[in-house]
Amino acid sequence: MIGRKLTERLLRDAGWGELVLHDVVVPTAPRGARALTSDISTPGEADKLVASRPDVIFHLAAIVSGEAEANFEKGYRINMAGTWQLFEAIQRIGDGYRPRVVFTSSIAVFGAPFPEAIGDEFLHAPLTSYGTQKAVGELLLSDYSRRGFFDGIGIRLPTICVRPGKPNLAASGFFSGIIREPLAGQEARLPVAKTVRHWHASPRAAMGFLIHAATIDTARLGTRRNLSMPGVSVTVGEQIEALRKVAGEAAVKRIREEPDAVIQKIVEGWPRNFDPQRALALGFKADSSFEEIIRIHIEDELGGRIAA
Repeated sequence: MIGRKLTERLLRDAGWGELVLHDVVVPTAPRGARALTSDISTPGEADKLVASRPDVIFHLAAIVSGEAEANFEKGYRINMAGTWQLFEAIQRIGDGYRPRVVFTSSIAVFGAPFPEAIGDEFLHAPLTSYGTQKAVGELLLSDYSRRGFFDGIGIRLPTICVRPGKPNLAASGFFSGIIREPLAGQEARLPVAKTVRHWHASPRAAMGFLIHAATIDTARLGTRRNLSMPGVSVTVGEQIEALRKVAGEAAVKRIREEPDAVIQKIVEGWPRNFDPQRALALGFKADSSFEEIIRIHIEDELGGRIAA
């Protein structure tokens, strides 16, 4: 989803040059883009991708949180080994080649117990395989940048909400589902307590993060190349209240509470709130409220219309 929206944004904005998409399944290449298909974790495949020496590389490829936890080998093969294969392929070119690499990390690199708001000095202590894999990617990005192999920046995305399309295997999927499905006139399942608090940003805000990361003067980052992105901290109950304000009681009544102990346990180990001073000082901007996040979904994905 993020890759599709980023593609649309890059094609709409002038000055980006040739755009090449890559995925393990055949990506849909809109007019003005070229598509390649392979498994980035297979030795040699990343070398083919960077052989044309792209100026900017957005590394979005990953197995999502729930799937990485359920399939240990696959998560490490894609999220850790795949990232390392890409970084290695870039440094093997040498000859002065130093592209900008934007790596999408995650707030899952942090683990409980948390302060009231996680600041820029909080340590990595992931409590999931997915979070561990992303933390390794951050360390690799910092070291390869320090060595001058590429000019990297890692952005820890909040949970992106509201995600359009069908549900995926992310443990965080219900955060979008309890908004997306009711707005479309469908029932939604809520597997956690309404007191669960989490950190969110809209897909529109995520596009802004990515573009800003690709164009910022990284000298301003110093040696600390990874940043927590700004977002909106709300409880599930506050999400539902925002839905009520925007779409009315009928939408809220489509949410069905079905506790899931596995998902609840995973979510309890996730960050709830941030104080991302570095990112804000560097010009990264997030949504103003969860109501705005819902309205962005209605505008960008539903043509301004919601189900009665």
